[in-house]
Amino acid sequence: MRGFVFSCLTINLMKDETAHDMELFDLRIVVDRIEGRSVCGLNVGDYFEVTNSAELRIPEGKHFCMYAIQAAMPLLPAKQRQMPASDWLERDSLVACPDPDERLIMRIERTAKVTLKSSDLT
Repeated sequence: MRGFVFSCLTINLMKDETAHDMELFDLRIVVDRIEGRSVCGLNVGDYFEVTNSAELRIPEGKHFCMYAIQAAMPLLPAKQRQMPASDWLERDSLVACPDPDERLIMRIERTAKVTLKSSDLT
């Protein structure tokens, strides 16, 4: 009887673990256009990525303006998740750098869907 109870407990724990899996999108934030002058040295097409929930990646040999990153940052957790089609965060994907002279516009793109365990992230 104990072996049976242990087996059921193990199965329940395994089910419980998968219940805490979550799907998030990896993101690429791309310079879509520059409507002013590029003060920070970015060019159209430059990008950074957010992968595996919270890993920020910039291509080797490149840089990305920290002020442009901070402008996009508040939107990224929402863009990592699938939202209802009627939600404005699901439809809108552009964000602007706060420098008014530069008027740098970035586009948030979803690149891949990944499954992560929430217990690994908290």
